[in-house]
Amino acid sequence: MKNLLKPFYILYQYLIAWPLLAVLTVFTAIFTVCTVHWKNAEFVHKVQQFWSRSFFWLMFLPVSVDGTEHIKPGQSYVFVANHQSMFDVWLVYGWLPVIFKWLMKAELRKVPFVGTGCKAAGHIFVDRRNAKAAMESLQEVERQLVNGICTVIFPEGTRSLNGEVGRFKRGAFQIAMDLGLPVIPLSLDGCFEVLPKGKPFVNRHPVHMHIGEAIDLKQFKDAEGKPDANAAIEAVREAVISGRQK
Repeated sequence: MKNLLKPFYILYQYLIAWPLLAVLTVFTAIFTVCTVHWKNAEFVHKVQQFWSRSFFWLMFLPVSVDGTEHIKPGQSYVFVANHQSMFDVWLVYGWLPVIFKWLMKAELRKVPFVGTGCKAAGHIFVDRRNAKAAMESLQEVERQLVNGICTVIFPEGTRSLNGEVGRFKRGAFQIAMDLGLPVIPLSLDGCFEVLPKGKPFVNRHPVHMHIGEAIDLKQFKDAEGKPDANAAIEAVREAVISGRQK
């Protein structure tokens, strides 16, 4: 029965769901640009959350989240998540219960309406091809991480080709170490099955986000008592992997 309905589900995506989501994206971007001067970050974030959740509602994708009790109100965090597909972005944006700034690839600035809306919302674009510009972007993120404002980073740098968690890059951990902020691992499951990289249509599959316990990177020291970034990175990566198995 599932296979018999699949062609109709694909037709629904292209004839109804994606056109509606395109309209919602344009509306959300324009709304964000027009209202950002109100300085009501919580209200703007709620609108963007509604936009993100719409991708799951219109595609009939079940969503579950656990671990929200690990987030303390008023505390700034660096959230680190594995990256399986574009639906990771909408899952985190829609269901992570904090106001945060994305650290995004500079290429996304060129996406119509999305780039403009993200810039207006204060998200940070990183040009990984320019070391100086990338460092300035990290410094801008650090300036914003106060009074409970957080950041979310995909340290793999790109979407997984097979659903497995890849090697983590250093940027997210440098921010956390510089500011002495705790890192919270986000373990995302199901988004790879929903939309693997390079596939043209969505598959119905449940998705889950596990919010792990905060990790203080100050505990990771080398033999000389100096901060050990490599040990911190590996510990957080293992926490992300183990969270997917819960």
